[in-house]
Amino acid sequence: MASPVWTEGRRALTALGPLIRFSSSCSGIKPQYDALVIGGGHNGLVAAAYLQKGGLKTAVLERRHVLGGAAVTEEIFPGFHFSRCSYVLSLLRPHIYADLELKKHGLKVYTRDPHAFNPMLEEGVRGAPPRSLTLGSDQSMNQMEIGKFSQKDAKAYPVYIAHLKKLAEAIHPLLDAPPVDVPGVTSGSLRKRMAAAKTLMPIVRCGLTLGRKIPDFYEILTAPIMKILNQWFDSDLLKATLATDAVIGTMTSPSNPGSGYVLLHHVMGSKVKETCGYVEGGMGGLSKAVAQSARSHGVDIFTEKDVGQVLVDSDGAANGVVLKDGTEIQSKVVLSNATPYVTFKNLTPQDALSPEFIKAVDQIDYTSPVTKINVAVDKLPNFQACPTPDDKPGPHHQCTIHLNCDSVEAQETAYKEAINGHPSARPMIRMLIPSVLDPTLAPPGCHVVLLFVQYTPYHINGRKWTDQDKEAYADNVFDWVEQYAPGFKQSVVGRDILAPPDLERIFGLTGGNIFHGSMTLDQLYLARPLPCVSDYRSPVKGLYLCGSGCHPGGGVMGAPGWNAALTVMADLKRQ
Repeated sequence: MASPVWTEGRRALTALGPLIRFSSSCSGIKPQYDALVIGGGHNGLVAAAYLQKGGLKTAVLERRHVLGGAAVTEEIFPGFHFSRCSYVLSLLRPHIYADLELKKHGLKVYTRDPHAFNPMLEEGVRGAPPRSLTLGSDQSMNQMEIGKFSQKDAKAYPVYIAHLKKLAEAIHPLLDAPPVDVPGVTSGSLRKRMAAAKTLMPIVRCGLTLGRKIPDFYEILTAPIMKILNQWFDSDLLKATLATDAVIGTMTSPSNPGSGYVLLHHVMGSKVKETCGYVEGGMGGLSKAVAQSARSHGVDIFTEKDVGQVLVDSDGAANGVVLKDGTEIQSKVVLSNATPYVTFKNLTPQDALSPEFIKAVDQIDYTSPVTKINVAVDKLPNFQACPTPDDKPGPHHQCTIHLNCDSVEAQETAYKEAINGHPSARPMIRMLIPSVLDPTLAPPGCHVVLLFVQYTPYHINGRKWTDQDKEAYADNVFDWVEQYAPGFKQSVVGRDILAPPDLERIFGLTGGNIFHGSMTLDQLYLARPLPCVSDYRSPVKGLYLCGSGCHPGGGVMGAPGWNAALTVMADLKRQ
């Protein structure tokens, strides 16, 4: 059965559908739109597509020369095309894939199976290679792999996966709906309360799905992931492999409360096979498909249009934007795909916001542990733990390759170094080589290697990163990769090093945080990004958030854009 929010959204689309449609073939920006979207990241494009489908003449204004925000493909070195920031598709909501006909508009995804490979640094016994752990969809293979380390864990693993999937599936109704309208439910007329009560239904459905597992759900929301994993497993290698999903992109450790939810967020995944894996052409292929869908409905999309400020009229309502070149564009509503900090500190006139609200915005946590290193190589990495002849890829090459993730203790140490202002000496490395499945990314015989590395602080001992700092850090990362795959350093023909300040500068990710704000318990659901702006609306009437900084948070899922679009259309319908 469709949720009330889903049904209401469909009705909004139907109700607004008869309005006049416009062609997207214009050569320039019009002076007036129904809706303006600041930022051409995937959530902004999703929001624009749904607004236009609902009959609102919509334009997207992207600051950079290329669309996609963090979900972007860039040719950094001739012939090498990189998913420069985000790197794999796994969370895209199935209804968005279907509604926007993304397959029709060019989205092609290479499924990865197996999906995780964790080699060890050790001397092989009697000349055998070092041990490793490979995980995929084949549970019998998983049990055989895990059985190399613990037969007890091998038996427990399928039960654990089924348990985790049950908890993750319960969240789905919450992803595709705005948070509960607490003011509406608790105040106003009976009619308004009853209308607002519909926003409780996703929580009710979540509870019904969980049933007796509600205590388990509460535990994984609040507990350190190690508390959960220790209940299930003995093998340190298996626990370390699973724990990486609980800390990825987050300045936390497996022993910190709340890391359990981060893991749950990353394993939610889409049930649609076509939306899980490497996007052909890089992550920009996803953004390109969404943009093409949006254009097909009439959205005007512009790059190199840097918004300077949101326009606010004498009644305190947003009525357009002014670009940094002085161009003014009027609109009924404005949606910002920028981070909440950029939206409210840089784009919104400060006199339109209360001092209390500005102070609250300043308190949003954007701490990031991530440095992204994009590497062009002329030879496929060959791992000692699973050697392959003649530079031919093995199944493990398509995986997320976990390096320096052979113990939880190593992850804890790396985290502690970063919170004390030092890049981790033994960094936690996620290596991906999408070109083993997608030959469009690199010249023949060559590959693109994506290194998603933790932990690095935004400042090094209280000072800014220098180019020398970045090069030295990358050298250390490469030295570690070399231990797992001898010859890697010699194969490198180019590298692109993005420390947290670079991720902020290039992609507008405040603090370098890939989620537009930390995915901590105090910044989720009713409190994302703040309790007073958790419903996509801002204190400025007509100004909305539609990016990952609002519910349900980070990951290339499109849900924030979808939810924001429904909220806008519902508000306009009531006017």
